[in-house]
Amino acid sequence: MLEAAAQVFFEQGYAAASIDAIIARIGGSKRTIYNEFGSKEGIFTALVSESADTALAALSVEQFAGRNLGEILRDFGRRLLAIYMSPAVIGIYRSIMTEAPRFPELAKAFYEKGPGRASARLAEVLEQARARGEIHVEDCHAAADHFVGMLRDNLHLRVILGLRPPPSPEEAEAAVASAIGIFLHGIYGAVRRSAPKRGARRR
Repeated sequence: MLEAAAQVFFEQGYAAASIDAIIARIGGSKRTIYNEFGSKEGIFTALVSESADTALAALSVEQFAGRNLGEILRDFGRRLLAIYMSPAVIGIYRSIMTEAPRFPELAKAFYEKGPGRASARLAEVLEQARARGEIHVEDCHAAADHFVGMLRDNLHLRVILGLRPPPSPEEAEAAVASAIGIFLHGIYGAVRRSAPKRGARRR
């Protein structure tokens, strides 16, 4: 049901999409949809929430055993980027960017159920890493926002605008690795590690 709704939102936009259009894709009745989701807005927020759940599964406590922060971020980054680049979420982003001025409550629900949840859960993971002495950062919430933003970057924007297709698996893996490297070590540290050591002979 949510997959069909995602297709309708993607093709028609939130305002133009209707319960009837969703039913036409999957059959059933309005009563079924209203009992399950309450409204068209309920369907939209459930779709956003389900997408976020997939990414946040990488940040569950059960996933932490025997893993360092870099490994956790890699799993989370892969899942989150895959979600961002999926046709359903691309459609959600396009719809919400268009409809936000007219439906501010919908925009708020989108942020809180999706990107906001991802950043908040990642901030908790960073706070736990800080407590273990694995990282030293004052504001874990700001750091989490930075990491999520680095994953989206202009690559996501170009896909949203239709300027390019979603990245290949190799491109996505490189994007996640780059974001983690800069996030954990900083761009200056990355440059220093790649620079030749003093006194080393250049070839």
